[in-house]
Amino acid sequence: MTFTSTVTGSFRALRRNPTRAMLTTLGIVIGIAAVITMMEIGNGSATAMKRNLENMGATTLVIMPGAPRRPGMVSQGKGAAVSLTPDDCRAIQRDCVNVSYVAPIVNAAGLQLVFAGKNWTPRQTVGTGPDYFNIRNWEVEQGRLFTQEEVDSRARVCVVGSSIVKELFGGASPVDCTIRIKNVTFTVIGVLKTKGANMMGMDEDDVVIAPWTTVRLRITGLKTGTATNTTSTASTSPSAWYPGTGVAFYPEQADNLENDTLLIPKFTQIDQIMVNALDSSKVMAAQFEITSLLRDRHRLKDDEDNDFWIRNTAAFMQTLSSTTTLMSNLLLVVALISLIVGGVGIMNIMLVSVTERTREIGLRMAVGARSRDILQQFLTESIILCATGGIIGIILGHSAALLVNVYLKWPVESSPTVVAAAFLVSAAVGIVFGFYPAWKASRLDPIEALRYE
Repeated sequence: MTFTSTVTGSFRALRRNPTRAMLTTLGIVIGIAAVITMMEIGNGSATAMKRNLENMGATTLVIMPGAPRRPGMVSQGKGAAVSLTPDDCRAIQRDCVNVSYVAPIVNAAGLQLVFAGKNWTPRQTVGTGPDYFNIRNWEVEQGRLFTQEEVDSRARVCVVGSSIVKELFGGASPVDCTIRIKNVTFTVIGVLKTKGANMMGMDEDDVVIAPWTTVRLRITGLKTGTATNTTSTASTSPSAWYPGTGVAFYPEQADNLENDTLLIPKFTQIDQIMVNALDSSKVMAAQFEITSLLRDRHRLKDDEDNDFWIRNTAAFMQTLSSTTTLMSNLLLVVALISLIVGGVGIMNIMLVSVTERTREIGLRMAVGARSRDILQQFLTESIILCATGGIIGIILGHSAALLVNVYLKWPVESSPTVVAAAFLVSAAVGIVFGFYPAWKASRLDPIEALRYE
């Protein structure tokens, strides 16, 4: 028998009992539809999780100052010394090829905001640069973000989170309003989009972000000596530095501070440096580059430890990613089980078909059909049933995934590779579960088959 005649004969045999063929295919349809639906939901969830992980800081490095541990001395840990400067930020941005964004950080927690008789103490007050918004994936909802020119000019501008708008402004737009932070006036130029709580349950929207130069020189003051010795330029007592002289080490803030001050920002220190790697695979390379660069800039000897600390979330992100992969694989296993059940149904029906068509098989073999021809025909019937069920299952599975996306708002992501694999798997199921009935049919004795009642 030729291939064409085998396929034609298989279709003719299946058309004899279309209801049974349809019910037989139903198991494969459900199995393939389950595989496609689960895989598209799993892929969409994995992609969404990856995006969320990146938003949470999968590509972010935080550099904190510290004191180098010299031989015979005890390490004082993070924040034990002032060792990071804005020049370090510029050097990282310029010389580290695996880094996309760099932002200096000046922290000023616990400061009270005052507006129109109301006050509020935000969870976080941050002084930084424009790249900070790219690193943290912040987007502006109203107004605008501040620029590098405003950072360089120490402009008294800020952007606030949605929680500040609710608590301090009663939900009204705060853009162009003036607030006071530690008796320094700031103009609100933008409102950030809502992020909600982070994984630790802290409100991400309870934040005020301003140029770091303004925060350092007008709010927190300069750090001298160690990180725990912070002197405010607005509250330094004259006798604290020059007793009896009446001259403060840092003069009182004045309106002409920006023009007359000798405390040029490039000579100040910063609390942290936040760095964003090009992608999650470049985090370790970026960390190595930064370490080498800062050790060279800080002139550390080979026997000295780093005078900075670099923190990344690689291990935590890897754990979450592994969990996502595990859940996707679990969904796939559940779907494959239903596919195996469908394959068993195919085998059962094909065995029934062989029994019903025993006399037909004997007659065909008596007129010259070989065992190979009988094997090919029954195996072809099994493959046709499974392949048809696979095509229908692919269509139904993709449709089910789209419905899940539309009505449940779950993320889904289709993949041509998964569709092709599902079709090949359905054909493979037809071969695997249809081989035994076909082999059994090909091994029938023609005389015994003709005598079968």
